[in-house]
Amino acid sequence: MCTHQPQCPTTDSTDHHCAVIVSAHPEQGWSLLCNGTIVFDDTGELLPDGRVVGPCRDRRLLAAA
Repeated sequence: MCTHQPQCPTTDSTDHHCAVIVSAHPEQGWSLLCNGTIVFDDTGELLPDGRVVGPCRDRRLLAAA
């Protein structure tokens, strides 16, 4: 359960990747977010329920983020 104020977005939110990083491993290319999502340096994600979000390959979207 998130104790941050305001609370981090849940994994069901469209902005779930904006949750606070609780464990960063840049040497391995991933970080664990407060909501249980693992985000990878290539913009891919692994959600707590096992679903995979593929990396974003559109450079225009990456530049906007």
